[in-house]
Amino acid sequence: MTTTAITTAPERLSFGEALLYWLRLGFISFGGPAGQIALMHEDLVERRRWISESRFLHALNYCMLLPGPEAQQLATYIGWLMHRTWGGIVAGVLFVLPSLFILIGLSWVYMAHGDVPAIAGLFYGIKPAVTALVVHAAWRVGSRTLKNAWLWGIAVAAFVAIFALQLPFPLIVLAAGVIGYVGGRVAPARFSAGGGHGKPVHTLGPALIDDHTPTPEHALFSWRRFSRVLAACLSLWAAGIGSLTALYGWDAVLTQMAWFFTKAALMTFGGAYAVLPYVFQGAVEHHQWLTAAQMIDGLALGETTPGPLIMVVSFVGYVGGWTKAIFGPDALFLSGAVAATVVTFFTFLPSFFFILLGAPFIESTHGKLGFTAPLTGITAAVVGVIVNLAVFFAYHVLWPLGLSGRFEWASALIGLAAAAALFRFKIGVIPVILASGLAGLALTFLRPLLT
Repeated sequence: MTTTAITTAPERLSFGEALLYWLRLGFISFGGPAGQIALMHEDLVERRRWISESRFLHALNYCMLLPGPEAQQLATYIGWLMHRTWGGIVAGVLFVLPSLFILIGLSWVYMAHGDVPAIAGLFYGIKPAVTALVVHAAWRVGSRTLKNAWLWGIAVAAFVAIFALQLPFPLIVLAAGVIGYVGGRVAPARFSAGGGHGKPVHTLGPALIDDHTPTPEHALFSWRRFSRVLAACLSLWAAGIGSLTALYGWDAVLTQMAWFFTKAALMTFGGAYAVLPYVFQGAVEHHQWLTAAQMIDGLALGETTPGPLIMVVSFVGYVGGWTKAIFGPDALFLSGAVAATVVTFFTFLPSFFFILLGAPFIESTHGKLGFTAPLTGITAAVVGVIVNLAVFFAYHVLWPLGLSGRFEWASALIGLAAAAALFRFKIGVIPVILASGLAGLALTFLRPLLT
């Protein structure tokens, strides 16, 4: 792509203009984190010139170090840099709000009409495609991360730990971080930053926030501001979970969702696929808010809607609220919608916390941030965890009645076709899911004619 150099910096950007952009981005942010970051780069760096490439990458490198959805955190960071705290809050909220509304609507259709043959057929085809997507995610992360035998060993150990030993995901993350820390001291070359997003390679002309633009006053680090933001964020979290506890009790579904997804939000190193096994362990096996099959369907819905993939937790919340009928059997939609909203709030609150608390310090450094050795170890472990997720999905898709039941040859063929589309032909996620859904729909109506 060639971009014509701009010789003058853009004029002052109003809050309203930025708000409209963030709202638009919330509706078109398909393609996962890579696609979302590329879209923001094209819009904000190359076309609109709201921020220079160097400052954009500086913010991105920080967001890549954090647990949580890096694209949403990047939007929050840039919104904060341009329009103070409210600018960051608006940018971050609008990045996920359209997806929340869309997922609540799709979740209602799924729960209310999921047994309709046409919809059931669509999901029959989508499930094996989702399995192929998880395998593809493991390959993508692994090809970037597993550069030597040390990191391969961590990945294999993580797979054994979660698959065979059924150790909890947080323990695996902690152990991988410790190994990475020790390895970074013993063999630093093996745990050095291998990726990152590099340095800018070309000049695009002056930007509103340019390489040498002085840091705005509100973005300067101070301990007073740090303590105020820390107190505000912790108070907001405590008020939310405290209100749920006071209204419904600690063991109530909504309160347990708030607590569980707060912990899940702190485990999302390596992207949404990395934390899904933890969500499985808690939401499916422990709390039984939904079934494994429903979780696979939820991931498919998350892949085909705008916003971060971690928004699949909103589907988990909706199904859990509906299944548990938290407001009674006559208010199932309300039960699901409220649960989805609670889950989304507590999942994304830490992201705002990390940006508003840490960004002023990052702005004061303007140095390139690389992956730390502990994070390298964690990312290697994430590969093994994602492979475990793929095995889990494949088992439930190919043997839905257990190993003693029939093998789903049709699902296997759809999954192989989806894998070929992703690996060999580099076809996008949404076309693969749509084509697989149509294949499942066709099988649903052809199967009676073939028997």
